[in-house]
Amino acid sequence: MESNILTTILLPLSLAIIMFGMGTSLVIDDFKRILVYPKAVTIGFFGQIFLLPLIGYLFASSFGLSPENSVGIMVLVACAGGATSNIIVYLAKGDVALSVTLTSISSLVTFITIPFVVNFALYEFMNLNEGAALPISGTSFRLFLITLLPVIAGMYIRLKFSDAVIKLEKTFNHLASILFILIVIGILFKERSGLAESILSAGPVAYALNFTTMLLGFSISRLFKLSEQQSVTVSVEVGVQNSATGIFIATSLLNNSAIAAMPLVYSFVMYLNAGLLIGFMQFCMKEKKEANSSSSACL
Repeated sequence: MESNILTTILLPLSLAIIMFGMGTSLVIDDFKRILVYPKAVTIGFFGQIFLLPLIGYLFASSFGLSPENSVGIMVLVACAGGATSNIIVYLAKGDVALSVTLTSISSLVTFITIPFVVNFALYEFMNLNEGAALPISGTSFRLFLITLLPVIAGMYIRLKFSDAVIKLEKTFNHLASILFILIVIGILFKERSGLAESILSAGPVAYALNFTTMLLGFSISRLFKLSEQQSVTVSVEVGVQNSATGIFIATSLLNNSAIAAMPLVYSFVMYLNAGLLIGFMQFCMKEKKEANSSSSACL
């Protein structure tokens, strides 16, 4: 009973609060930036929506993982973006405006694409038939209620009561973070016997997946001659996933906590790699200032 409350009420509520908090940080101009950064937005969008599932499939099918962990990877890569990426981009001296724009776009698109990616994974790795898969329309509607609708509501509240919302923005974010952490701890505790082995096997693959996606995001951006700031931003947006949504899908929609192992582990390792990126970028900025030069010896 307690586990049902955790996955059917508290987790969706936590995710809705997270997405509402993200919505309060968005304004209409964030979407207009598509016209300002067309190349950067296109590359970032391609990386999030198309490249991620491809890389995820390669990892899911190449490392001899359990069916649950393979599906967990695909669930994870389907959940692109998230408010966390904006904070990481800011700390890593990236292009925050571009980050917010990509987060906004992914929020509008992924609630439609997620059911297709997840169902493909269920067919491919767990041999589930059509009757056992997620219903496309019903799943999209539930994701709309939990993810996109709170974002829209947050944007509306920001538009109507901007001064008050700006003051409460940090409070929303702190509340959502604390609630999500408590829920993650609760899931780990409730399912500790079955998840332990799965989490241990998921750890190295999760780290390699995160490192690979961040590296590819950065490399492709530089290949297409985006600026250093924009390249860092795309790297983060491609590598940092919305683990909260992934955990919600695994535990609430699929009712399979073993599938949640990969999003759970990934939510930790992505912060590790993000921390390394932040430290690296801050070191580069320091070197630039000391050299008093516009060119970078680091990138």
